[in-house]
Amino acid sequence: MDRPSPSKLSRMDFDESSAHKVSLETELSETLYNSMKDFVLSNPTWDQYKLINSALATFLVQNGCTDNSVSEIYLNQLFTPSKSF
Repeated sequence: MDRPSPSKLSRMDFDESSAHKVSLETELSETLYNSMKDFVLSNPTWDQYKLINSALATFLVQNGCTDNSVSEIYLNQLFTPSKSF
């Protein structure tokens, strides 16, 4: 599958850009992992993917990201926290 260039991706609307997924692998501290696990287990409308998406969108928006798709993810989680991605 051809990947869109960054300039094309930024012009896509939210519904189109949310269909594109990228796998991410990272190391977490044990404290962060346990906190994430506990949160997901006690909040059935959340999973680890939704939590990471929300955390990244929040971080990016609060640190100056102006991409409309990122802002939409942030706002959706802010006003409808049970909504899936």
